[in-house]
Amino acid sequence: MRQIPTLRSKSCDPPARDRDIACFPLTGFLFSEPASFRTASTEHDDAIAALHGLSFERNGFLVRIANGCEILKRQTAKLIERMYSARGLFPYGTHANIDRRDITVVALRDGEAVATATIRIDYGSGLLADTLYSKEIDAVRANGGRVCEITQLAIDPERGSHDALAGVMQGVYVITRATRRVTDIFAEVNPRHASFHQRVFGFRRIGEERMCPRVGAPAVLLHLPLAEFEERVARQERLHNTQGDRVHRLLPDHLDSRQLIEALSGRQA
Repeated sequence: MRQIPTLRSKSCDPPARDRDIACFPLTGFLFSEPASFRTASTEHDDAIAALHGLSFERNGFLVRIANGCEILKRQTAKLIERMYSARGLFPYGTHANIDRRDITVVALRDGEAVATATIRIDYGSGLLADTLYSKEIDAVRANGGRVCEITQLAIDPERGSHDALAGVMQGVYVITRATRRVTDIFAEVNPRHASFHQRVFGFRRIGEERMCPRVGAPAVLLHLPLAEFEERVARQERLHNTQGDRVHRLLPDHLDSRQLIEALSGRQA
């Protein structure tokens, strides 16, 4: 079965239970403000606000954008706090580091948030990862790179799964392409998880292991040029044959992603 891309209205409907979701063929502090923050003088805000309508089904999970929906914002904040605290981490660090343009993707099952990640695009104020890895990120900027980062990644191991992560990462992929403002994606991850992101999504490790003060744990910097991500998504079938079904299943679906991007681009026009 394939998913049919859909766009929500500006209003925030409560998350649907799985029984109400038709299966068609196919953090806390870092959330953006509702769509009302848009101003006519800021083209970027209009483009970002258009992304808030993203909604699709993937592997039995409903994937949506939490921005502008208080229910999803509260659920996602609780998920991040619970998952980070369970591992002895600081869920939000010592400072809120609020940027209203951050975009939070959430995967839902039975109407509850089970996986999430937040995308921060560098509009000139930098990334959270600049605290430890400004030299590495500046090297990409110096070559004309327009950067963003994935942060506040959390999965509920009891209710979520790698399939939920696949939905979140498809949302990340669609958003980074639809904004037309990103060429390179960064992520600070625990060294234990680095090889997974490298093997599945194609990230490369470019920073030495350092202690991240925001969460109180070691971190390494991963880098993925968006062009390479696009190429990896486009050659899914070959990856399926060489690396197995797991990698193929977790990558964003090429056709579905293209349909979602086209739908979002039409809304921004």
